[in-house]
Amino acid sequence: MVTSANFPAPDPVPTITPTTTPTAVASTTAAAETQLTSRLLKDGPKPKHAQLREILEEICATELSPGDMLPGERALEETYGVSRITVRRAIGDLVASGKLKRARGKGTFVAPNPLVSRLHLASFSSEMSAQHLQASSKILQAARAMAPEEISAFFNAEPGVMHTHLRRLRLGDNRPYAIDDGWYNGSYAPDLLENDVYNSVYSILDKHYKVPVTDADQTATAICADEETSVLLDVPTGAPLLRIVRQSFSEGRPVEWCSSLYRTDRYALKTHVSKAQPRP
Repeated sequence: MVTSANFPAPDPVPTITPTTTPTAVASTTAAAETQLTSRLLKDGPKPKHAQLREILEEICATELSPGDMLPGERALEETYGVSRITVRRAIGDLVASGKLKRARGKGTFVAPNPLVSRLHLASFSSEMSAQHLQASSKILQAARAMAPEEISAFFNAEPGVMHTHLRRLRLGDNRPYAIDDGWYNGSYAPDLLENDVYNSVYSILDKHYKVPVTDADQTATAICADEETSVLLDVPTGAPLLRIVRQSFSEGRPVEWCSSLYRTDRYALKTHVSKAQPRP
């Protein structure tokens, strides 16, 4: 038995087609509008390619946005009085560090800033806000239904209890970052879909149902994007994705089971590790 949610219909999820041509056009325009200040680089303690790399980093940070095209190699040669080899080495260093991305036959573009998660407990909305990105969602599926056996067992709910199934495309500054496929325990949040689930569900669980998420178990694996996922996340079919399954608790009460798929060029995990202390 499935009960559909009764809340205002979301904007339709657009059919996301590859943005190669529009992006290239927009980016070319941005590159053409970038005014390079003529400055001849001189030999010194710092090699010319390192000097140029710093200049290009500054241009990317202050004059260009993610997705914009970098000025062409010839323009850089003439502006800074350096060789083609020097230009390519500076650009290569920035590509290797993730600051730039090359597109064969099109040019070099400013790479998007990846969302960095430090494996602390936080909602997608709060992680985006911490990195000065505007979080939003497109709802792909929302209903009350019987949960799959694995999830029902995790919730430890009474037989017949309906749970909330919420699948969302998560966006940062209107660009796709992830797909969240979440189940929420109907014993603690029976009418969750009557709330504004376009935004942070964690905030709703805390403020409306008094079951704040206090801890969680997470498992991270790598998978390849299938056809449907590739369209939603705007990546090629077969592209590598990060899959994180989170089982969340509120003071020991199981409240959420969520499987999230992240674009690996827009999301990174960062951890701090230390040497294990020997056992006495």
